[in-house]
Amino acid sequence: KVPEPAFSQVNGRERQLDFVRAHQSAARSAEAETGLPAAFVLAQAAHESGWGQREIRHADGSSANNLFGIKAGAGWKGAVAEVTTTEYVDGTPRKLTQRFRAYANSEESFRDFARLMKDNARYSQVLAHGRSAEQYAQGLQNAGYATDPAYADKLGRVINTTLRLQRAIG
Repeated sequence: KVPEPAFSQVNGRERQLDFVRAHQSAARSAEAETGLPAAFVLAQAAHESGWGQREIRHADGSSANNLFGIKAGAGWKGAVAEVTTTEYVDGTPRKLTQRFRAYANSEESFRDFARLMKDNARYSQVLAHGRSAEQYAQGLQNAGYATDPAYADKLGRVINTTLRLQRAIG
C-alpha cells in the first residue's frame, strides 16, 4: 500500500492547482499576444511568486500584483513597490532594495509581461525560439531576465510541474 502524502505535500499541491486555475485564462491571453506557450508563462509567474506565496507587497502590506518580478526601470510611469530581494552580483547573492512594478490586479501583470516580451528587443530570441521548456527558460536567463545563475534550471522544473498540473485539471 502506498502511504498517504504528508499534509504539507497535499496542501502544496492544492495551492499549485489553485494557482494554475486562477491564472490559466490570463496566461492564455499572454500566449495569444506573444506566441509563448501559456504553460510556460504560467510557470514563470508561479516560479517568480512562489505559487503566489511570495508576492511583492507595498509597504502597507497590500499586494503589488506583480507575479513576474518585473522591476520598475527609469521609464516606468506606473505605481511601484520597493522591496528587499536577493540579486546575484558577480555570482554572489546579495540583499538589495529594488523597485518593482505594481498593478491593480494579476491580469495586468500578465498583460505587462506579454508587452515586455514583445516590446523589449532583448527577449526577441525567447519569442523566436521559446517553444520548448528548455529553450524558453534558457532564453530568459541568457537575456538577463533574472540574476540567479540557476534560473533556467529552476524555471524548467516549475514548467514541468505546471504541465503536469494542467493535465490533471484537464
